[in-house]
Amino acid sequence: MFRADPLANPELLIRRVYAYVAYRVGDGADAEDITSETFERAVRYKQSYDSRKGEPVGWLIGIARRCIEGRPQPFELSPDHLHSIDPYDLEGEAIRRIELSTAIGRLEERDRELIALRYGSDLSARQIAELQGAKTNAIEVALHRALGRLRAALEDTGESKLPVRKSQAQR
Repeated sequence: MFRADPLANPELLIRRVYAYVAYRVGDGADAEDITSETFERAVRYKQSYDSRKGEPVGWLIGIARRCIEGRPQPFELSPDHLHSIDPYDLEGEAIRRIELSTAIGRLEERDRELIALRYGSDLSARQIAELQGAKTNAIEVALHRALGRLRAALEDTGESKLPVRKSQAQR
């Protein structure tokens, strides 16, 4: 087994894992706790990391996914990743967050997971494919469809003007 240090760049890894977790469980204390638990496990099981199987962020996301399993998930997705925000429009921002949370909650688990991996962890379609043991083009198609379903769910909530940023897979 080839053992490189998967925690060599902890600051970047912590940000990416926290962003993924926050997409899944909401921003705040729960996301911080799960991120901490993820890194505690990573330090404990660091010797099990095999760089031939993927990048450290993929390994850590896998650990984070196991930490999240079984916890309630409020489907809070930070809209500043998906559209530009007027910092003075707090009422509009609150409404957009509620509508986005509602729309995310209507998606199937796989769609929520793909969106969290892509926009929460900022993983590319290739990295997501490696993490899930799938082909890159299959992930690109699944992301495209998930975003289409998210747009449709947003339209159902009345927020049809909320643009969703194209993923790298769609560019």
